[in-house]
Amino acid sequence: MVAAPVLEELREVCQPQAKLASRNGEHWAGRLYMRRVSLRFTRQLVRTPVTPDQLTWTMVVCGVASGAALMIPGLTGAVLAVILMQLFLLFDCVDGEVARWKGQNSAAGIYVDRLGAYLADAALMAGAGYRAAESGVGGWLSIGIATALGVVLLKASTDLVDVARARRGLGVVDDEATRPRSQGVASVRRLAAAFRIHRVTNGIEASLVLLVAAVADQVTGGIDPTRWALGALAVITWVMVPAHLLSILSSSRLR
Repeated sequence: MVAAPVLEELREVCQPQAKLASRNGEHWAGRLYMRRVSLRFTRQLVRTPVTPDQLTWTMVVCGVASGAALMIPGLTGAVLAVILMQLFLLFDCVDGEVARWKGQNSAAGIYVDRLGAYLADAALMAGAGYRAAESGVGGWLSIGIATALGVVLLKASTDLVDVARARRGLGVVDDEATRPRSQGVASVRRLAAAFRIHRVTNGIEASLVLLVAAVADQVTGGIDPTRWALGALAVITWVMVPAHLLSILSSSRLR
């Protein structure tokens, strides 16, 4: 069997600083701990015939399964959802690292990766709605689905910037262009960023919020904490949808 590459050599190729330093290109959990874990998985996987696309599809399955896990009542479903969402993050890191090492980057891989991000976050919110409804029907399920739609709109509004720029023959937007030109919008954005409340619209953070709510459910003997958590996620998501659109239109991203 081919010898595993040295970690430092692997890190230099698979984890370029430009990507890790990008505010929009790397999840905070990736920088904090997952990139340390993923590199060790990548070190073994590059010695196998496993392709980046296979790893990306595994990521998609883990993300969707995280939402499905919330359909399991009690603490078990919430814990399983967190574990699967962490696996989603792990494979999200590993697929790109293997692709860079093997030189197997592809448009199809990028497409499936983005599709997986949409499906995972949406599935988690829909699963939370099913969980809050207990019976799987009624108003809470509708709130979960509405939150899932809001999350998809947030991601789509970001990705559509790249679509619009590509159609105009423009390059990939840099971090500087994301700054709002309006001082008022910039001030509001800085305030929101200080509290990081927008992060709970992502599946990684939302799964942790729902786990805390599930623990509270166990303590109280009811489902109200999960319902309160889902209600908060719904409000934050739908406040973020127009706010994010305004942030994009008031920046230089489309210029």
